[in-house]
Amino acid sequence: MTTLPESPVQKAPADALESKVYGIVERYKENIPIDDDRYRLAFSLYRNYFQFGDDVLTVIKANKLSLKGISEKELADKLTEDLKDIKK
Repeated sequence: MTTLPESPVQKAPADALESKVYGIVERYKENIPIDDDRYRLAFSLYRNYFQFGDDVLTVIKANKLSLKGISEKELADKLTEDLKDIKK
């Protein structure tokens, strides 16, 4: 059995929409303590909020996040406010 090297990953430019969404979600590291939850939420926001027009609360509920010290509604309100700055 052999171990293959990791696949090369190209980082998105800092001014790309994806990077901005991931940066916004990282601000809530204390409220979303699990890294995978944050990554999944950022991807879902990028895909479902920006491409398909789902509202933020729906995206949060669909991801079944482990939240700490904040409700789904409060997080949705804060993220919605933050995402207004980068919405196309």
